[in-house]
Amino acid sequence: MHPALTLYSYWRSSAAYRVRIGLNLKGLDYAIAPVHLVRDGGQQHAPAYAALNPQELVPTLRDGERVLTQSLAILEYLEETHPQPALLPAGAADRARVRALAQLVACDIHPLNNLRVLQFFDQEWNVPQAERDEWILHWMRTGFSAMETALADSAQTGRFCHGAAPGLADCCLVPQLYNARRFHLDLGAFPTLQRIEAACLALPAFDAARPENQPDAA
Repeated sequence: MHPALTLYSYWRSSAAYRVRIGLNLKGLDYAIAPVHLVRDGGQQHAPAYAALNPQELVPTLRDGERVLTQSLAILEYLEETHPQPALLPAGAADRARVRALAQLVACDIHPLNNLRVLQFFDQEWNVPQAERDEWILHWMRTGFSAMETALADSAQTGRFCHGAAPGLADCCLVPQLYNARRFHLDLGAFPTLQRIEAACLALPAFDAARPENQPDAA
């Protein structure tokens, strides 16, 4: 029997990486449908995929006949349809804290170093590589500095971003640190982020979601 869930994913996409972690933490069975973001001019631009996801981005999750887009929306959908184990804490204030940490990554750091932004710099504006790299590193440092402070200064931070169990914020943090290493960002100023990352990657759900462990890994 084929899994009811199909994740359209690219092995190195941090947004897809977030959803893989969430699916694994929930213990859900799913199939990977690879969408190569570079090959063939970007397979996300193919008409069949564009009909599925008009933004021509990954990830996309198909649940039976239902199609969902946007990684945080997908993770919240999984939280509502498969509540245990939880990705969000019980209280409203705690849930707001976790969502804020997740959005710090997904809304403020990641979009500024996304592939389509870097391609635009290269193809439309001919921005030199050194300047593109500095753009990437500047916004990563800025975001990680804020997240390091928010986590290090809070009694709610535990082994993970919030308490003793991984959740939505951890699903976002780990892929962004993977991206940071790709771009050779010095992470020495972020010991709390690195400590949480190590705790996450020791778990099978995070390990199985690593880019290098995906069926389409190049």
